[in-house]
Amino acid sequence: MPLTADVKAELIALRDPRPSARAAELTALLRFSGGLHSIANRVAVEAEVDSEILARRTARDLMELYGVRPELVQVQGSGPNAPSLYAVRVIEGGETLARQTGLLDQRRRAVRGLPNRLTTGNRADLAGLWRGAFLASGTLSDPGRSAALEITCPSGEAAMALVGAAHRIGIAAKAREVRGVPRVVVRETDAIRTALQAMGAARTAAHWDALRERREVRAGVNRLVNFDDANLRRSAQAAVAACARVERAMEILGDEIPDHLREAGELRLAHRDASLDELGHHASPPLTKDAVAGRIRRLLAMADKKAAAEGVPGTAVGVPGS
Repeated sequence: MPLTADVKAELIALRDPRPSARAAELTALLRFSGGLHSIANRVAVEAEVDSEILARRTARDLMELYGVRPELVQVQGSGPNAPSLYAVRVIEGGETLARQTGLLDQRRRAVRGLPNRLTTGNRADLAGLWRGAFLASGTLSDPGRSAALEITCPSGEAAMALVGAAHRIGIAAKAREVRGVPRVVVRETDAIRTALQAMGAARTAAHWDALRERREVRAGVNRLVNFDDANLRRSAQAAVAACARVERAMEILGDEIPDHLREAGELRLAHRDASLDELGHHASPPLTKDAVAGRIRRLLAMADKKAAAEGVPGTAVGVPGS
């Protein structure tokens, strides 16, 4: 997804100078991209990410913030066409790191959601949480009816914690489960833009907005074109029907048609595509469109009355599809 790649590239290049915000981002990235594992009866911290640049950035942050030296391993994704992933692993000192980041509590139990101290932190820390979660497992779809910013979550508790953090910084996010997988979803246009800006992807937010505006303009033009086409079709069908009824009326009445009604009927047949207003301008002397409509209406009514009296088909018989 090109937009997802754009967001991640912008976020990877962003470096918050505040240590607490960087720690929040790194913790969320670890939690949403892997978390804790047991290797040789030791607690290991591992993150699987989709780009080598992000893997190296994660390793650097681990060294700078916590003084650990992780190993980087390229792993093949599941499935024949799946892209390669990059694993950042900390085995030596993994349990200490898990405690420091809040992935393990004081009783050595894995935290199901996110560390409470981060989800109740300041705005910069909450934005860091969202940034890390999106880098780990976020996607952004193109603007449109199904537009969404989504983050796949490792647990329902993690999803609820991320939603709580979102609400604290003004992002209208919801937790939902899709085919058994917890997700956090942002769907409203303004909320998607707010989420992107809060995470620090201002350039992508502007690009996404421009795409949305272009699509809305294009959709509006298409609707107008379709509307005009439909109106033209209806007008053409109405003109054909009107002419067919007038022709039949003149057949039924013959020489009995009053002159003023005959003139209106002949105008209708002589200018088949003209509007009633235009027919009035062709009359001599000119008539209003209401006068033309009234005369044609009386012509048809007179013919239908005579047809009924004589037991012959009325003016509607000549209308296509009648």
